[in-house]
Amino acid sequence: MSRQRLVEWGYATGWFMVPKLPRSLVSTMFAIGADIAARRNRGGAIRLRRNLARVVPQAGPVELDDLTRRAMRSYARYWQEAFCLPSMDVDEVCSRVDVTGIEYLDAALEEGNGAVLALPHTGNWDVAGVWLVAHFGNFTTVVERLQPESLYERFVAYRESLGFEVVPADGSVSFRALLRRLRENKVVCLVGDRDLNGSGVPVTFFGERARFPAGPARLALSTGAALLPVGSWFTDGGWGIRVHPRIRVSSREEIPAATQALADIFAGDIAAHPTDWHMLQPFWLTDREGADVDVTKDIDVDQRRAS
Repeated sequence: MSRQRLVEWGYATGWFMVPKLPRSLVSTMFAIGADIAARRNRGGAIRLRRNLARVVPQAGPVELDDLTRRAMRSYARYWQEAFCLPSMDVDEVCSRVDVTGIEYLDAALEEGNGAVLALPHTGNWDVAGVWLVAHFGNFTTVVERLQPESLYERFVAYRESLGFEVVPADGSVSFRALLRRLRENKVVCLVGDRDLNGSGVPVTFFGERARFPAGPARLALSTGAALLPVGSWFTDGGWGIRVHPRIRVSSREEIPAATQALADIFAGDIAAHPTDWHMLQPFWLTDREGADVDVTKDIDVDQRRAS
């Protein structure tokens, strides 16, 4: 069996089996798996540790070990919830979501130009989407095509089952589709902290050089939509979501400044909840130069959702 087929089989098994097992057993299994991965300190775990060392620079080796273990548990919790979400009661999920700043989204939609919600890879962005669908209706996001095609279709089906409208990442085609939705005064959600193709906007992030995708700011400029940064994290009993005030983008020349403002807001939320930032790949430019950043190699297809 090829590696791609093995990965697909693993996800299919997760969506089929995990919801059928007792929740306490599943939580224990995922936590043990996360602890083992953290102790092995290989692959994604070692890259996560390096990233956390930038986010919490004062952490010594022992504290960094603990941060990495907790971050791996947070990442495992994301996958446990992802496998269970399609079968969970929407009202029960939404009752455990604590949201602040929703007035900024209300104001954006009242203006009539739509809203671009930009999120980092923190907490459970799928739960944030479930809450958004329940309170504002369907929204649109982007998914990068994966190989094999059947795996891509499985992820599209998963997110469509949650009420998301999914647009395949296809350059100008997907950009035009998002423009249409914003001009209909709809909501577009994009993951905005990872530049997948190397053509993003240079930013300073936790004091070092990185690149963020320009898509959120470009969409806001092209349509007049509000660009709203969103933070998400786990709580003991559920999830926290914070919608931040609008970032203004009035000209092409302002796209770099708007993207840097997005990076600064993301950094504030990540610093407050460092173990809920699921960045298991080389991120800063000094780490990415000459590194193999093939996302599929890390079996991290969920992080290819939007750019």
